[in-house]
Amino acid sequence: MSSSNIFIGETIGTAVLILLGVGVCAAVTLKGSKAKDAGWLTVSFGWGFAVLTGAYLSSGVSGAHLNPAVTIGLAIEGGTAWSDVPLYLGSQLLGAMIGAALVWLAYYGHFQAHLKDEAVLAEAAAAPKDAPGPVLGVFSTTAQIRDTVQNLSTEIIATTVLVLAILTQGLNDEGNGLGVLGALITALVVVGIGLSLGGPTGYAINPVRDLGPRLVHAVLPLPNKGGSAWEYAWIPVAGPLLGGALAGGIYQLGFA
Repeated sequence: MSSSNIFIGETIGTAVLILLGVGVCAAVTLKGSKAKDAGWLTVSFGWGFAVLTGAYLSSGVSGAHLNPAVTIGLAIEGGTAWSDVPLYLGSQLLGAMIGAALVWLAYYGHFQAHLKDEAVLAEAAAAPKDAPGPVLGVFSTTAQIRDTVQNLSTEIIATTVLVLAILTQGLNDEGNGLGVLGALITALVVVGIGLSLGGPTGYAINPVRDLGPRLVHAVLPLPNKGGSAWEYAWIPVAGPLLGGALAGGIYQLGFA
């Protein structure tokens, strides 16, 4: 697989994944959205469809990793060369940032209205100083109950399930990414993880899914946006990376 294929496939695929995933978070959160308050079921299925779309778009180009945890798991499993890992990860982060910026453009007026709403401003003013900003949850994840061990463990467990599901079924003919059936199955696994394990942390299960949009939140000219909760940001990066590595190790021990 050429470097240009990896760059194009992972950048575009991850951008579409984040556009649709962060997009559903914006849809259920922002004032004036027709999907406002649609609930967790909508978010879980929205992210599942986002994974499905991004994977279908990029599976024939780059293998549709779209997630550093998947790339690490595949490298440990042997389907991806370690020399390709930095390009995969860089392309995924770039794509995630592009996708998050596109959500901001699509919901520009809604962001403005939400962040200037008196009720939102009053709630933000009453929140603790280290509380996430009022729209940070659109872009990235946060724990409802901050407990480092629990939060990190949740991300490790959920990501291990995801990456093991990818490694044990549905790889393409080269063995280095999702095949057509694998994309559908993996999307359903993501829905299941969201419904079952998403409650504590918002289930990043993908380092760039959290870090890319969090970076975009930090630099966007959003009024009254509040902080980006950088003190928590390492958990949705480290947890999924550890989960991906653990899944790769389990695969080597039990399935190879």
